[in-house]
Amino acid sequence: MRDPKQILAEASTIVVVGASRDPEKPSHSVPLQMMRHGWRIIPVNPFVDEIFGVQAYPSLADVPEPLDMVNVFRPSADALEVVRQAVSIGARSIWLQLGIVNAEARRLAGEAGIEYVEDRCLAVERAVGRLSRVSG
Repeated sequence: MRDPKQILAEASTIVVVGASRDPEKPSHSVPLQMMRHGWRIIPVNPFVDEIFGVQAYPSLADVPEPLDMVNVFRPSADALEVVRQAVSIGARSIWLQLGIVNAEARRLAGEAGIEYVEDRCLAVERAVGRLSRVSG
């Protein structure tokens, strides 16, 4: 299994469940930072049509392409259902943001053979690992 830095470095598209339009929330600023460093972001939020100038989808099942990484910005109690959905559509990896932990979700992802990271921030891992998908 890859470590978190490898998972992030090798992901090209990050599907963000719980992405927000509110620039004051980490669920907006973190995906936006990842976009600025070259990752493609696909927002999942049932209440909006677009975030970051990108079409948003109401659920993971509505995203019309294979899922490289599912990044979760939902409360820990909601993580299990998001992981169930990610498993059912064959996500390659699941990443729960800082402060989000769910033992049952971890177990389910492990049983499905899906790489799983929890309680870690994408933006911090990107900065510490000096990662970027922008060339030049």
